[in-house]
Amino acid sequence: MKLNICVIEDEQQAGEKLIGMIKKVAPEAVITWLRSIQEGRTHLQNNPKSDLIFSDIELLDGNVFTLYNEITPDCPIIFSTAYNNFYTDAFDTNGIAYLLKPYNKQQFNNAWEKYMKLFSPKESTFDNAQLLNVIQEINKHTKQTYKKTITIKKRNESYLLKVEDILYFEADDDYIIAWDRQLKKHMFLDTLKNIEEVIDPNLFFKINRSELINFHSIKKFEPYIKSRLAITLTIDNKVLYTSNSRSAAFKSWLER
Repeated sequence: MKLNICVIEDEQQAGEKLIGMIKKVAPEAVITWLRSIQEGRTHLQNNPKSDLIFSDIELLDGNVFTLYNEITPDCPIIFSTAYNNFYTDAFDTNGIAYLLKPYNKQQFNNAWEKYMKLFSPKESTFDNAQLLNVIQEINKHTKQTYKKTITIKKRNESYLLKVEDILYFEADDDYIIAWDRQLKKHMFLDTLKNIEEVIDPNLFFKINRSELINFHSIKKFEPYIKSRLAITLTIDNKVLYTSNSRSAAFKSWLER
């Protein structure tokens, strides 16, 4: 099957990994690797007939949505990014899947199978209205894939923090603090609402306006003031408190 596939990715290792995966499922594909918004702009202006785009989001020369706001591709897009706060933007464009780095072979295959099921080569060019209808239908039936890691940037380096190792998330102005099992804090730019949308609700619960707690970090809970509950954590006996309005839901969540 000969497809024209565009890869927009500025990281060498990530680009090589992605292209390797594509070649395994579509060995005859013609793959164009673009490493910046400027290269993407030039390519889309001169080669508008791609069958599929794999797109990173935060590139060295800016955010890729500045490109898609300028030039709307006539093909579906599979986003592959380390950032979890662009879901809405992705599916407001032509996004059909959202791969969170570091994604594995199965996650890639799931995105690829979704594309193959909905877009055959002879039907790969849709007008925007048709494409939007298909994408909306996809999103209704897409099984949620929850985030397994959080990318923490510190000075000139980045590291991955496993979500399962986080005791609780705490909102602090424009930042989120993730407290790990050693009660070490990891700060990153995001909102609690975004975090709540991409982590497993069976694992984390929002106990008040500013905190999300890990089920496995709970040692005990007891009545506090009015309807509030005092929750003691398994590490260092640290105590967090529910809001009045979240206490009943918290109890139901524990007993699910």
